[in-house]
Amino acid sequence: MIYSPNELFKLWGTVALNSFGGPAAQISVIHKLVVEDKKIITEKKFLNALNFCMLLPGPEAQQLATYMGWIMNGWRGGIIAGGLFILPGFISILLLSYIYILFNDVKLIQGIFYGIKPAITVIVILALVRIGKKSLNNKFLFFIAFAAFIALFFFNISFPIVILIAGLLGIIHGQLFNIHIKETKLISRPLLKNSIKTLSLGITLWFLPIFCVAIFWGADSNLHRLNIFFSKMSLTTFGGAYAALSYVSQQAVDVFGWLKNGEMLDGLALAESTPGPLIQVVQYVGFMGGYRFSDGMSPMFSAFLASVLTTWMTFAPCFIFIFTFAPYVEYIQSKKVFFDALNSITAAVVGVIFNLSLWFFINTIFQNFVHINSCFLNFNYPTFDSVDYYGLVILIISSFMQVKLKISLLPTLGVAIILGLLKFFI
Repeated sequence: MIYSPNELFKLWGTVALNSFGGPAAQISVIHKLVVEDKKIITEKKFLNALNFCMLLPGPEAQQLATYMGWIMNGWRGGIIAGGLFILPGFISILLLSYIYILFNDVKLIQGIFYGIKPAITVIVILALVRIGKKSLNNKFLFFIAFAAFIALFFFNISFPIVILIAGLLGIIHGQLFNIHIKETKLISRPLLKNSIKTLSLGITLWFLPIFCVAIFWGADSNLHRLNIFFSKMSLTTFGGAYAALSYVSQQAVDVFGWLKNGEMLDGLALAESTPGPLIQVVQYVGFMGGYRFSDGMSPMFSAFLASVLTTWMTFAPCFIFIFTFAPYVEYIQSKKVFFDALNSITAAVVGVIFNLSLWFFINTIFQNFVHINSCFLNFNYPTFDSVDYYGLVILIISSFMQVKLKISLLPTLGVAIILGLLKFFI
């Protein structure tokens, strides 16, 4: 079924405005609207799409939205879904960055996010339960999900390694037990020439701002350095936003001087308080870099231009990956060896979501942590005397509203935000 642009704008506008709380929460929102409410695709196809996006560099939730839009109406749907997913966050962070520069106070923002975090935690946990029930249908898949969680949470093993091992174990398990695909559907291989055309056009559009900036402002300009740095960063963001942001923060402060010490944490608060991918915080980094090194322009205009360029360099590859490789997803999954691998990767993704959910929960409810780094172990555990009881109360209220009263997401977030603001202003 092909969805009209109006239907796409309505659906993905709703997703975008509710996409607070990082990838686990955003994936949960997409799952609820696309699978449960609208029934646009099946649970299995949703998880296959999530597998595909997890294997790509970049923000998986934004890529998942782009892929879902592509399913609904080709490249037009992908641009609408992926673009709308970014737009609210871009506008919010741009406005908040200007407020930060002018007033240097994020108290209001912190109050909003303080209330949002417990409510989003509930949504993440509920989504984990729903996805886990439907995808972990045998002991082997339970084992893969649990092993993936242990590897990520306790040993801090790189995400791509966990996914690769899960895929290999799935192939071995499928060969040993001769597991067959229940539905054999002949799917023809997409034309290579179409993929080459898509990839060529995408790369041309992605690099166009780099050449324009180099021509008009020079290859030694700050804007050009921003373009080059964030275009490279967009290709190496495996393992989630936090893995990339530690590198971005170090380079932005110590190498380029775009940020001062402590400003990255303020930027993270801005990004976590707004809808959209958490990696959108790089827009704030670009904004501050453009403001401090304005290349002869007005600092305010340079900051705006740097925000736009940083966002383009970060997210343009996401659209290129989806539009180039999405036609191959169902073709690959129709082959037994890939089916076995992806079935196992699906279970590993559940472990990934469990890891994200637990991380989100403990960082919401606890304030102090102890780091363990010995005998291959590498994780933080909370100190139980640091419970944030006010945050726990918000979480309980949000749970009651979502689970018992079946109240929708927006009213729940509204109540949580009001409670969070009360904490900071009373």
